[in-house]
Amino acid sequence: MLGAAFFFSLTSAISKHIGKEFHIVQLVFFRNIVGVVFILWSIRKRPLEKKAGGKMGLLIFRGVVGTLSLYLLFYAIQTLGLGRASTYQYTYPIFLALFSWLLIGETLNQKEWFAIFIGFMGIVLVFRPDISMAWQDNVLGLGNAILTAISYLSIRQLGWVYDSRAIILSFMLSGIIMPILSMVAGTYFPMEGLDFLIGTFKWPDNANQWLAFLALGLAALLGQKMLTQSFTYDKAGRVAAVGYSNILFSSVIGFFMGETLPTLSMLAGMALIVLGGILVSMRKSSNKSSSVNTD
Repeated sequence: MLGAAFFFSLTSAISKHIGKEFHIVQLVFFRNIVGVVFILWSIRKRPLEKKAGGKMGLLIFRGVVGTLSLYLLFYAIQTLGLGRASTYQYTYPIFLALFSWLLIGETLNQKEWFAIFIGFMGIVLVFRPDISMAWQDNVLGLGNAILTAISYLSIRQLGWVYDSRAIILSFMLSGIIMPILSMVAGTYFPMEGLDFLIGTFKWPDNANQWLAFLALGLAALLGQKMLTQSFTYDKAGRVAAVGYSNILFSSVIGFFMGETLPTLSMLAGMALIVLGGILVSMRKSSNKSSSVNTD
C-alpha cells in the first residue's frame, strides 16, 4: 500500500509536469490508453470470470463518474498543487460513509458520525477560500472526492455481479471515449469557464513527451496493481490507513517541484482529514467495498 501511495503520487506529479503543455483531458486519455492495453492483455491471458451481470447501466455510470473524478483530480493538481489536491482527494471515505447513509440506508454509529465531523472540520481548515486560492478551484478539487465516493459506492453493487477487471475496463474505456468527446467539443465548440471539462488535442513534439505520457500510464497502473494486492494481505481498514501516506508523498514531491510547504492551519486540516478518514475506514462494512477498489 505504501508503494501504491507512492506511485499514485508519482502519477499526480507527472500529470502536473506535462499538464503545463497539454490539457488535462488529454492526460486522462493517455493515462487510460496505457491501462487498457494491459487490462486487455490480462483478459486474453485469463478470461473474465462469468458472473450474474445485468447492471450495464450502473457499469456505464461508474465509468462516467470515475472519469469525471479524474478530470477534477488533474485539474486540481494544476490549480491547487499536489499537496492540497491529494488532501481533498483523500476526503472520499468521509463522503462515502455519508452517501452510504443517505442513499442506501446504512446506519452510522456515534464514532462514525464523529469521524465525519472531524473530516469536515479538516476540510474547512484546508479550504480557506477567503485566505488562499479561488473558491471555485477548491470546490472543484473537493468535487473529485465527492465523485470518487459516488463511484466507489457503485462498485459495492457491481463487485457482486461483475469480474473486477470488467469494472476497471469500463472505467478505462470511459476514460478514453469521454476525453475524445471533450477534445472534439473543445476544438469545434470552445466555451470559457469549462476548461476543467473540455480542451484540445496536441500531438507530443518529442520523445521526452511521449515517454512522459507512457510514464503517466505505467505509474497509475503500478499503483493500481499494488493497491489491489495490498488488500489481500491485511485488514482493509489498516491497509487503507497506510494509503494516506499519499498526502505526505505528494506534499514532498510538490515541494521539490517548486510548491510552497503547507501552512500550519493546512497541516492541522490535513491531520483532521486523515484522522477522520482512518476512523471511517475502520468500519467493518468497508472491508468488502475496499477489496474491490478499482480506481
